[in-house]
Amino acid sequence: MSRLYGEQHRALQDDFGTRNIADRVEQLVCKTEFDEDAREFIESRDMFFLASVDHQGRPTVSYKGGDPGFVKIVDGTTLVFPSYDGNGMFLSMGNIAQSAQIGMLFISFERPHRLRVQGSASISRDDPMMSHYKEADFVVRVKLSALWQNCPRYIHRYQKVNASLYVPRAACETPFAEWKRIDLVADALPARDAAQVQAAGTIGIEEWMGKVKSGDPTA
Repeated sequence: MSRLYGEQHRALQDDFGTRNIADRVEQLVCKTEFDEDAREFIESRDMFFLASVDHQGRPTVSYKGGDPGFVKIVDGTTLVFPSYDGNGMFLSMGNIAQSAQIGMLFISFERPHRLRVQGSASISRDDPMMSHYKEADFVVRVKLSALWQNCPRYIHRYQKVNASLYVPRAACETPFAEWKRIDLVADALPARDAAQVQAAGTIGIEEWMGKVKSGDPTA
């Protein structure tokens, strides 16, 4: 019985004559435990894409970034990562709270390589790993269902320029999020942010968008 394929996948595989190769790929690359290669690759990443499902069954895909090692493999079938301060929507975390099934895509653009992870996730503000992550709102703990490597042939090669200024780091104070200073949102901020905006002052949305469009690292 396949871990990956349902009737809808089989129908397309049969249309294109790829059922046999699909089965062979699953047999060769689909794993149910993190091996050393997977651990090293995942823990070397400074970003990944997270897919979750909302209360209406709609998929949501989010970018998650941090310093290398912010995703940790804690045992053969479990990984954890932090949820840092965002825009207050809590789309991914809210989705996980009501539907545990997620997908994760880890990718290297410098040496094209990618790894897919499927699992069941939970969020906690009391997880034992909270102390490892400065300023994390939650720790997300993922129980692995399956992981597999994909062919890298369509991955374009890019090189990293700089790390984000906003990743929480023990050695320095995390800068205040610039978008929270936009005058159109200042009155809706939670109290912990409103005080910092009052001290720093507001900016217009045009100014902030100008920074975004120009690639200003403080945006």
